[in-house]
Amino acid sequence: MSATETYAPPVPAEAGPKRLGVFERYLTVWVGLCMAVGVLLGRALPGLTEGLRGLEFGSGSQINAPIAVLIWLMIVPMMMKIDFSSLAGATRRPKGLAVTLFVNWVVKPFSMFALGWLFFQVLFAPLIGEELAKQYTAGVIILAAAPCTAMVFVWSYLTDGDPAYTLVQVAVNDLIMLVLFAPIIGLLVGVSGLAVPFNVLLTAVAVFIVVPLAAGVVLRTALVRAKGKRWFEKSFLPRFQPVAVTALLGTLVLIFAFQADNILGHPLHVVLIAVPILIQVYFNSSLTYGLMWVLKVPHSVAAPGALIGASNFFELAVATAIALYGPGSGAALATVVGVLVEVPVMLSVCAACNRTRGWFHLAEPSAA
Repeated sequence: MSATETYAPPVPAEAGPKRLGVFERYLTVWVGLCMAVGVLLGRALPGLTEGLRGLEFGSGSQINAPIAVLIWLMIVPMMMKIDFSSLAGATRRPKGLAVTLFVNWVVKPFSMFALGWLFFQVLFAPLIGEELAKQYTAGVIILAAAPCTAMVFVWSYLTDGDPAYTLVQVAVNDLIMLVLFAPIIGLLVGVSGLAVPFNVLLTAVAVFIVVPLAAGVVLRTALVRAKGKRWFEKSFLPRFQPVAVTALLGTLVLIFAFQADNILGHPLHVVLIAVPILIQVYFNSSLTYGLMWVLKVPHSVAAPGALIGASNFFELAVATAIALYGPGSGAALATVVGVLVEVPVMLSVCAACNRTRGWFHLAEPSAA
């Protein structure tokens, strides 16, 4: 779309309301089932659970080998979906991208630190204790420092978002994550009162960002050249969906198995952890959406931008929390709660964006 064209609201490609697939629609249900299976496994087979917990990539690495393999099976297909050549068009409509990056990297992690500190280390401290308060704060910071990569395409689809621009937003965030993810976590988690093993953090970034990103780029480039883009996107990528889904569910079962004692001993904590996460989602989505409206950004850019600012790359967050503090830690539990609440909350944000589409009817692509 050129800068001289007049904006018109996007016309949905399909008649009728947009719908999620079965897996995405019931993700919260699957997470709940994984929680039940994992807790049962952890309590019924403690020897097996401890054996799996002790499998690491090298002595003292703190990177759990079974979970690392499952995370790769999730993240590499996500990275293969991203066409980094789309970045060339980012400068044509910079306002939407600028707002998204401002919220994701300036507002989101620091506001999550403030909310985590307020709720866990002040308001909820008498209920959870000092050590868990620090761990839960660390977990929500790690969650907020990882912008959404995969599910945002689903949210963009549900709001008739511009798919090309959504791809640009995701690609730029992934590249920035390579540079800022570790420093932000190191700074904010350190300030919150929990020690950060930087060698483990850098290893986690290499294992869970650099390696899958590089693998995704190499595989995409090679396969597109060999077979063509249409074959790659329509035939090859869909084959990975069952693998990625199974890997995600397997990861959650292991995490909840490792967390069995924490969950059964502190069921109220799951609810308490959800409070600042929910506030953060609605705060960031409202801020992003409002800034887009003020700057007259088209709705097809504003809605996905708001959803990127609200949701999280929970697979990366879970993996990083496990690497830093172990699969049975409070930090890991906090990131998993983010998975538990994400889908119903994000669906409510999608609904709000769709109901307010008319607010953006005067926006033009040249201003975005």
